[in-house]
Amino acid sequence: MTFFKRVLLLGTGPTSVQLAVNFRNHFNSKVGIAGRESSRSNIFFEKTIKQQLTLKAHIQNRQHQSVAGECVIDCLFKGYYTISGDWDTVVLSVTTDAYIAVLSQIDIQVLNQAKCVILISPTFGSNQLISNYLKQISSCAEVISFSTYYGDTRWLKGLPSNEVLTTGIKKTIYIGSNQSKTEHMAKLSELFYQLGIHVKVLASPLEAETRNISLYVHPALFMNDFSLKTIFEEQETIKYVYKLYPEGPITYTMIRHLLNHWKEMMKILTLVNIPHLNLLKFMVDDNYSLQPSSIARQDIENFEKLESIHQEYLLYIRYASLLIDPFSKPDQEGRYFDFSAVPIKKIFMNHEGIWDIPRMPKEDYYRLKIIQGVASALELECPTINQFIFTYEQKLQQVVASSEKMSFSEAFQIKNFSEDINMICEELV
Repeated sequence: MTFFKRVLLLGTGPTSVQLAVNFRNHFNSKVGIAGRESSRSNIFFEKTIKQQLTLKAHIQNRQHQSVAGECVIDCLFKGYYTISGDWDTVVLSVTTDAYIAVLSQIDIQVLNQAKCVILISPTFGSNQLISNYLKQISSCAEVISFSTYYGDTRWLKGLPSNEVLTTGIKKTIYIGSNQSKTEHMAKLSELFYQLGIHVKVLASPLEAETRNISLYVHPALFMNDFSLKTIFEEQETIKYVYKLYPEGPITYTMIRHLLNHWKEMMKILTLVNIPHLNLLKFMVDDNYSLQPSSIARQDIENFEKLESIHQEYLLYIRYASLLIDPFSKPDQEGRYFDFSAVPIKKIFMNHEGIWDIPRMPKEDYYRLKIIQGVASALELECPTINQFIFTYEQKLQQVVASSEKMSFSEAFQIKNFSEDINMICEELV
């Protein structure tokens, strides 16, 4: 059997362009891209058609040459309902809260022909969600979850086009399938080996979905009064995601909330038979490295066994050690690269002319609501997760109530995502 012969990418963001180049050039796949009709996606469609369906992936660093390249795709579908043809692989490259909305617009015959569905940036429970949906339409497709997208990719010149820039790629990603170890995963591992990325195949897709650092750090970083005020209120001073207070949200209280959130997540993992994750080790070994003198290896390895106050101390040291890039070369004044200077993005006017919320924390809200729903089904108390959601929803209500003359996107609505939660929980039983 030939794998990845006909690959359909759902979504018109930078990630889809990078994926198209890699699938086309490494597997010689026939590639199609589909997206919703919107002001922003229309720009992508127009630019790509103007360039005769040619896509280009550029890189920032020479060591990432393996992911660079260009290709000519075969099909472009404006609107998911317009998709036609026989596609053996469907790749979901849209936000996790849009998975079902996107799939429900596609002709069932198209989906039923697919042998494999790949979730590029899923969240906790996404594989169960898609598996449940596919069962409802009598599809037997394999569903593969990545832990996270393998790169940091953006539009080359800041606006949608046929060209993207990948500024970094991950050393390791995790994948899992709802059909155990399969030839699809073996072929994907080959692809990523060629791209210079190590793939770890895990026992289940849910385990792969828990190996995403955003799951553990974003709620504490964004769902607090400091960050929410920065996101939703007019302020002249820029604030930064990964800086210590008052430049950013990181305080000892925020660190405590981050730690308690991780502990609640570990209780959930225990109940769904997923191995625990050493938070500090995952941060240091799988995400951003530290100089050995910053935190002793013994403390990293034994993090789960330490008392809470010791764990909080180590997490605070970890963030303080990454205020600068510890492996960058200092300038003549001895200053290292300002690694933590990632601005907190504010609400913005979208292409439809209404106010919208940045992906962080909009995606984190969906992720947390799903986790809250799963925890409730497992009869598990999660006060920290509940507090994050309460703080965020309270802010949404305040903003909408105080700005009656403004138009807001649906991201400002309080949601329960009950249908998604029920579908996930059906598969967890």
